[in-house]
Amino acid sequence: MKEFDRTERVGAELQRTLSVLLRDEVKDPRLTSITIQEVRVTRDLAHAKVYFTCFPDDVDHAVQERLLNGRLAGYLRRALAQRVRLRAIPQLHFVFDASIERGARLSALIDQAVGATDRNDSQDTDVERD
Repeated sequence: MKEFDRTERVGAELQRTLSVLLRDEVKDPRLTSITIQEVRVTRDLAHAKVYFTCFPDDVDHAVQERLLNGRLAGYLRRALAQRVRLRAIPQLHFVFDASIERGARLSALIDQAVGATDRNDSQDTDVERD
C-alpha cells in the first residue's frame, strides 16, 4: 500500500514549487511575507486550494488573497505548467490560513491561565503559613 495517495503527492509538489515561485519570481512587495502552508488538490486534479499565511501578522491578508486570486493565479499556474510534469495543472484558489494565529492566541490564553493558577497557588500557600 502506498504511503501517500496521488493527490497528497501532487499537493506537496505544488506547494514546494509555488513557494519557490513566490520567493524568486514574484516581485510584488505586498507578497514577500507569504508562506505556503498546504496545497489540497481535488481527486480529479482540476482544482487546488492553496493555504497561505502572512508574517508578520499585521499584514492585511485580504489584500494578499485578492492579489493571489487575481491575475497572479494565472501566471503561477502557467509557471507551474513549465516546472511540474502533470498532464493538466489544477486551477489555483488561494485561501488565507488563520490556524497559526488561532494557535498563538490559544497558547497565550493557556499561558495566561497557567500563570494565574500559579499566582493563586502561591498566595494559598502564603495564607496557610500564617
